Amino acid sequence: MLKMFLTFVRGGAAVAEERFADRNALLILDQQMRDAAAAFERAKKALAIAIAQDRQETDRLAAGNARIADLETCVAAALVAGDEILAREGAEAIAALEADRDAAASAQALFATEILRLRRHVAQAQARIAELDRGRRLARASEAVRQMRQGRIETGPAYESTLAEAEQTLKRLRERQVEAE
Repeated sequence: MLKMFLTFVRGGAAVAEERFADRNALLILDQQMRDAAAAFERAKKALAIAIAQDRQETDRLAAGNARIADLETCVAAALVAGDEILAREGAEAIAALEADRDAAASAQALFATEILRLRRHVAQAQARIAELDRGRRLARASEAVRQMRQGRIETGPAYESTLAEAEQTLKRLRERQVEAE
């Protein structure tokens, strides 16, 4: 008996939850759309940051390549001049710059992959949000029509006048005007 009572209570709670969600569906949808739009903005910011970091790595890579070329010229000049110490220091600097260049190239490749993924995600999210917005507008229009029909066909809340009542009032008003003439 207790088990049946608990099942009854749980069933009633489920029905109440569904009715609540149905009554407030547009309000819930509006909030969900705001949440989705906020997530979309965060994704766009992440994409912008990834693009900026990619540009930094590109600049860093170009600067490193230019510095390596300068040092190679200096090392070649030092070798021609017979300055092995200066040539060795230049070669060590070139090795360090090449390692940094390789790391920058690797980071740039990762950023490029991430940027492609983020762009796809942002484009998909934008399309989904646009579709949701169209659906929301349609749902609002349908709800307005349903409420209007409720005034004509279905009974509304006691405090609201119905469309049929307004039509009857206008009819009575016109009849009185005709009688008065």
